[in-house]
Amino acid sequence: MNSPSIQPSPGDPSEAPAPSSSLDRQGPPPEVPDIQLPPPDVWGIIGRLGPGLIIAAAIVGSGELILTPKTGAQAGFSLLWLIILGCVIKVFVQVEFGRYAISSGQATIDALQEVPGPRILGVRWILWYWLVMFTVSIAQLGGIVHGVGQSLAISLPITGDFKQLLEEQIAWDGAAWEHLQRLPEQEKQALASRDPTVRQSARQRIRQHLDQQIGSPRPKAEDRPTRDDILWAVGITLVTIGLLVIGRYGLVQNVSALLVAGFTGVTIFCVVALQQTEYAIRWADLLEGMQFRTPRWEELTHSLMALLRSEPKNAVATALATFGIIGVGANELISYPYWCLEKGYARWTGPREPGMGWAERAQGWMRVMRWDAFLSMVIYTFATVAFYILGAAVLHPEGLDPEGNQMVYALSQPYVKVFGRWAHWVFLFGAFAVLYSTFFVANAGHALVATDAVKVFGLGARRPETRRRWVKGFCVFLPSLALAFCLWIRRPEKLILASGVMQGIMLPMLAGATLYYRYRRCDERIRPGRLWDLLLWISALGLLISGVWTAWSELTPLFR
Repeated sequence: MNSPSIQPSPGDPSEAPAPSSSLDRQGPPPEVPDIQLPPPDVWGIIGRLGPGLIIAAAIVGSGELILTPKTGAQAGFSLLWLIILGCVIKVFVQVEFGRYAISSGQATIDALQEVPGPRILGVRWILWYWLVMFTVSIAQLGGIVHGVGQSLAISLPITGDFKQLLEEQIAWDGAAWEHLQRLPEQEKQALASRDPTVRQSARQRIRQHLDQQIGSPRPKAEDRPTRDDILWAVGITLVTIGLLVIGRYGLVQNVSALLVAGFTGVTIFCVVALQQTEYAIRWADLLEGMQFRTPRWEELTHSLMALLRSEPKNAVATALATFGIIGVGANELISYPYWCLEKGYARWTGPREPGMGWAERAQGWMRVMRWDAFLSMVIYTFATVAFYILGAAVLHPEGLDPEGNQMVYALSQPYVKVFGRWAHWVFLFGAFAVLYSTFFVANAGHALVATDAVKVFGLGARRPETRRRWVKGFCVFLPSLALAFCLWIRRPEKLILASGVMQGIMLPMLAGATLYYRYRRCDERIRPGRLWDLLLWISALGLLISGVWTAWSELTPLFR
């Protein structure tokens, strides 16, 4: 075997291996480690970034575009603090996973098998919960591909049934709003009463009154299943399978990342442009959102249209599900080390060996990884806050809650209010780019993670050639399973919320795993300082509180 070659790390990003190489790579990995010195300056570091940007491009989809505005629509500005906290607090756990991957060369599934605790059929307890969460995450992708289908069904109708139903609902809602403004004040107060019996009785009376005045009840998607959104979801899934199997990952990922960046920029500009409209954001709104409180009853019942459709929403439950999925959710924390390994950070560090040479390389590549993680955190935090503000400033006063067949339509309204009707088409194109990017990148990452899980669970994928077959197989199976969830449960926001809950519950487990790696597995030569340890413990404590809160709020109603 040849001796490893040590090369200086070039600053030119074109010389770095693409982080998506695993789906395109042919033949076994090289036996000789490609050891490289870490870049000595900022420009060299910037040239070696990548994994975090892939994660940032992927996570803007379901969490930021759908759940974040949904939380703002339900709670107004009151939960802004929780959204920001959900983005910032997880990065320390993310970096610690990356540290262990670089120093050990192990991907996350293998690493989780080392976490102490009981084994079931030879597999650690934490991986059994991960399997449940992973399955629900595939359902989340079903919600995402349904969102892609909705955007295409509106912009490029096939039979026109989805668009027609949506237009009829919009027309009915407009007529209902006019009638609601003329309701007696006593009826309005009854509809927002804290007494559920009074509320439900008022809702039934008002619905009957509106049906008589308008001439028909509100059209329901449950009564008129549409085909266009499903046909487009099926088509998109088949295209995704084909691209993943033939190995066109790099091209699609790069184009999608560019489109996502452009749409995110438009969203941030939209927030700025709100200041010239009736939805202008005041400093008092932002300060109110940073008061570390939950929404008041009046904030949850301010919209008569929303109360007419359903009971007041549990905005805190929505926010906790959002907390589990925005920024780096549990899935992204698990997949981030895979992208670090694919980028080459561990390979360039080399196998662990005595002496300071390995330790200095490891510290250097971990510095690059920290830059990567924190820069991506800044990017997706700005994007997340922008999406939340649009929901709080526009959707909340209008009583629009992105759900069901109106999910994509409701999400487009902040852009329409700022830029006019033409912005509706810009949003549809942006929503397609963002959601499809998430669907594509997530399926690619899940195929890698699932293949490692097959090995850990003792089902196969132990040899390189067998592993490649499993990856290709999952590139077919996982998108198909997501489509099956889409066809089974035609409420995309429900699928995404369910995944957020499951990921939120797993966050403290992952935080505990990183503490184990830090204090039981970390090489003495690359241990972090006391300030980092403090921040890691604060992060772990915050994730523990949010995880317990999520589990309590979502699971206790099942036993009542």
